[in-house]
Amino acid sequence: MNIFFDVDQTILGMDNSLRPGVHETMSGLKEMGHNVYIWSGMGIRRETVRRHGLECYVSGLYQKPLYDYVERLEELGLAFAPDFVVDDDPQVVSAFGGLWVPPYYKQGDDNGAMKRVLAAATSFATNGYSDDAHFRARGDLRPLVRA
Repeated sequence: MNIFFDVDQTILGMDNSLRPGVHETMSGLKEMGHNVYIWSGMGIRRETVRRHGLECYVSGLYQKPLYDYVERLEELGLAFAPDFVVDDDPQVVSAFGGLWVPPYYKQGDDNGAMKRVLAAATSFATNGYSDDAHFRARGDLRPLVRA
């Protein structure tokens, strides 16, 4: 699977800290044979990936569309759509399918989100779905309740 992680408030706090569990989650996904990508609505985040030592997990860096999500992929240099996204924006999760995570603001805000990401992505890769309440299949527009 091609798994895309958002940056701001998903894996990176407003204090530039990395959300707890990111290394373990990306490592686990990579070990299972998945491709891990980083994308951001703020452009290519090469420095963020380097600063936090994520290069060994990441297969590519892209700019994330902020509107007309699927329609803009080619324009932004993506020749394929994500199979699973991890994002704090529920609209992006609904557009592509994946797991919504509560926004991460600062060091110490560990809510176990990355463990949920690993479990949901593994379940989706194996069964085509996840029982996590914040999982959405591609195009599922049911509202997500922010925890």
